[in-house]
Amino acid sequence: MRNHSTASPAAVASPAAPLIDIGINLAHDSYDADREAVLARAEAAGVVQMVITGSTLESTRRALELARAHPSRLFATAGVHPHHASEPGAQREAELEELARAPEVVAVGECGLDYYRDFSPRDAQRRAFHRQLELAVRLGKPVFLHQREAHADFVAILREHAPAWRGVAHCFTGSAEELSCYLELGLAIGITGWICDERRGSHLAALMPKIPAGRLLVETDGPYLLPRDVRPKPASRRNEPAFLPRIAATVARARGETLESLARSSSAAARALFQLPELGFRPQGATASEN
Repeated sequence: MRNHSTASPAAVASPAAPLIDIGINLAHDSYDADREAVLARAEAAGVVQMVITGSTLESTRRALELARAHPSRLFATAGVHPHHASEPGAQREAELEELARAPEVVAVGECGLDYYRDFSPRDAQRRAFHRQLELAVRLGKPVFLHQREAHADFVAILREHAPAWRGVAHCFTGSAEELSCYLELGLAIGITGWICDERRGSHLAALMPKIPAGRLLVETDGPYLLPRDVRPKPASRRNEPAFLPRIAATVARARGETLESLARSSSAAARALFQLPELGFRPQGATASEN
């Protein structure tokens, strides 16, 4: 097991409004040694709620267990990532539906297409995507979507099932044309620490003003996608929700607004999409009389 420091991660000042991390792989084994400390650091950074991503049946079960252990603060998605579409668990549709029906599960996914890695055959990816879209429609839950190097097929399959969708294009890193298409489909847009990487994420900054405030969500996708501008970097190179204010601050600068404004609008959008309860929030350092 890799050793993870319990020291507070480098971060920007916490916003005066709460943040919601709409995509965190908190069931990942890299968090096993210090998961409660990760949650404590997130709270100290102003991240009050999180949606834990399910990418297999097993990770969905673990995400649901965590959500049940932290009611009103942690929530889960239920799905099969395209990387796992050809695995035996991807065929156990009844089990996935049972998990997805839980009230703590706020979306179906992570589902979609990934033609960049092709860890599963493309026909298996498409079949799994169709089944999960059908499940989302049947349950009336939003979709948590993944797309990489598969835009045309991805959009065609979405449109085959419905002209518009309630859901989020998770970890958006695409073009202006792709952004326009996803917005036309009714999707919210999830932005990660990719935008903090001046080498490969600089194009995203120009797109940020094009996203309506009610459709812009922020996420870490931890333990992946550690913001490149974090200093000092954690020895493990592991991302975690306490870094979300850094991502939100970068998005806010690109949009020409304050971090507080971005935090308020993105959190309101997340609550509306996933039907999350609104929690009380006290900015770090505030006293009871100040809040």
